[in-house]
Amino acid sequence: MTSTTPDYHSHEEFINRSRKLADIRNLNIDPYPHTFHPTHTAKGLLEKYTEASLGNSEDAAAGTTEAVIVAGRLVLFRTMGKNAFAHIQDQTGRIQVMFNKEQTKIGGYATPADSDPEALTPMKFIEKKIDLGDIVGIKGHIFRTQKGEFTIFVNEVTLLCKTLLPLADKHSGLVDKELRYRKRWLDLISNAEVQDTFRKRSQLLKLIRNFLDEQSFLEVETPVLQSIYGGAEARPFVTELNALEQEMFLRISLEIPLKKLIVGGMDRVYEIGRVFRNEGIDRNHNPEFTLLEAYAAYWDYNDMMVFVERLFEKLALTLYGTTKVLINSNEDVDAKPLEIDLKAPWKRMTMKESIRKYGGLDVDALSDEKMREFLLKSGHIDPKKLNVLSRGLLIAALFEVLAEPHLVQPHHITDHPIETTPLCKLHRDPKERAEGLVERFESFIMGQEICNAYSELNDPELQRQLLVKQESRRDAGDEEASPLDEEFIEAICQGMPPTGGVGIGIDRLVMLLTNSHSIRDVLYFPWMKQH
Repeated sequence: MTSTTPDYHSHEEFINRSRKLADIRNLNIDPYPHTFHPTHTAKGLLEKYTEASLGNSEDAAAGTTEAVIVAGRLVLFRTMGKNAFAHIQDQTGRIQVMFNKEQTKIGGYATPADSDPEALTPMKFIEKKIDLGDIVGIKGHIFRTQKGEFTIFVNEVTLLCKTLLPLADKHSGLVDKELRYRKRWLDLISNAEVQDTFRKRSQLLKLIRNFLDEQSFLEVETPVLQSIYGGAEARPFVTELNALEQEMFLRISLEIPLKKLIVGGMDRVYEIGRVFRNEGIDRNHNPEFTLLEAYAAYWDYNDMMVFVERLFEKLALTLYGTTKVLINSNEDVDAKPLEIDLKAPWKRMTMKESIRKYGGLDVDALSDEKMREFLLKSGHIDPKKLNVLSRGLLIAALFEVLAEPHLVQPHHITDHPIETTPLCKLHRDPKERAEGLVERFESFIMGQEICNAYSELNDPELQRQLLVKQESRRDAGDEEASPLDEEFIEAICQGMPPTGGVGIGIDRLVMLLTNSHSIRDVLYFPWMKQH
C-alpha cells in the first residue's frame, strides 16, 4: 500500500507551528511532557471566589495567597503593555489568566541572562511560540483586575501540548453541522452546549441504572457477535469468525440471550448495549445505536407500562425538577418549543382506537382492498410491498400514516396485530385473540416511537410456529425477517415464566431530554458518508 501525505500537511498554520515546535525543542523544552497535576478547575475556582473579597490590582502581591494550579487549552490571548491576558478552557469552562513580563516564568526553561539581547525571554516565548489551541499548565494565585475581572496571576506557565493545527475560527466558530459531526473533537472544543448534552447523556445512563437497580434488576452482558440473529426485524451486518471459519452477525437486538437468562432463573435482568442494524441513516436512525432491554419474570405488558412511566418521570424530575420538558419540534431554535409532560399516567389507546381517533377510519369496517387503496393514495408505502401485506400489517401501516404523527404528548399504543412480532403473547381477551392481536405496546412522544414492550411469548409450540413463518418470509426474500433459532425454542421448552419485556432506545431518550433535533447530536461519532 502506498501512503499519501495528509492534506493538512500543506496547511500554512501546520507549517508555521511545526517550525515553532522545532524551535521549542531546540530550547530543550519538552513540548509534550508526561504529566501535570492541576489542583483546581475553572468552574471550581469561579464558584469558590464568586463572593470572595479580592484586591483589584495587577500587583502580584494582591488578591489571595492561595496557590492554584489549572490546566487547559489557550482559547484567547491579548497583550497589554507589560502584561498579557488569556483565557484557559478546561472541561468545566473558561477562566482568565494574566502573564506578567517581570514575574511569569516558563516551566522547564532556564530564564536567560538579562545581558543577552538575543535571548528569548519568558514573555517573548509566550507571545512567539505559544499559539491558540495549545494546552498549558498554569501555576499562580487569584486576584481581580482593576476592571473587577476574576483572574489567575501566572507565576509559571508550562507548555503541555504544542498543537500543529488551529482551532475553528474564533469569530464564526464551528457552525457547519457536517464538519461538527465528522470532527466531534473540534465541536466539543468550540461549543460548550455540546459538552453539556453529552454530560447529560452520561448522567441519564447513571440514573437509568440506579432506577433499575432499585427495582432489583441485574445488569448483564450478552454477546455482540451471534451465529443466529433475532429479536427484531432488521438487516444484520455480516462478518466472519476466522478461527472457526463461520459466518457471524452483529446483534440486532438484546432480546434472545436475555430471555435465556430468564429461563435460567434470573428473574429480572437488563442490558444497556450497542446494537447494529444495516438500514437507513436519518435524523432518527443510525446503523449502530444504544438500546436498553429489561425483562421481569411474572410481569406483563401492563406492568411494563407503569415501569416506563415511572422511569421517564424519575429521569425528568431528577434532571430538571419537573416532569414538563420543552422540546423544539424542528431544527429552528427560534421556534416556540412544545411543552411535553412526562407525568404518569400516560394516555393509553389501542392501535385501532388511535387510527379511528386521528385518522377517522374504522379498520374493522374496511376490507383489505380498501386499506390498500388508501395506503396507495397516501404515497407512504412502496406499491410492490403493499400487495403482499397481510391484514395485520396493513393495519400497522395505516397506524404509521394516520396516527403516529399526532402522538405528540406521551401515548402508549397497545394491542398490535400478531404479524408485527413473532415474540409476543396472544391477547388474553378471547375477542382480541380471535382478531389476531397480541399484548404489545409501543410508547410514542413527539410522534416518535420511544419504546417497545410485550407480554413475552412463552408457549414453545406457538413460538416455533411464528418463527417458522418468519423464516419462510426470509427465504422468500424479506431481508429483515430473522432465521429460525432452534436453540432459543429449546430454551423456551425448558420453561420460561410469564414475563414482561421492554426495549428503550437510549439515543432517542437522550434526544428527548436534551431537546436535540437529530440522533447525530447525541452520538459522539455518528456514521457519516466517506468523502
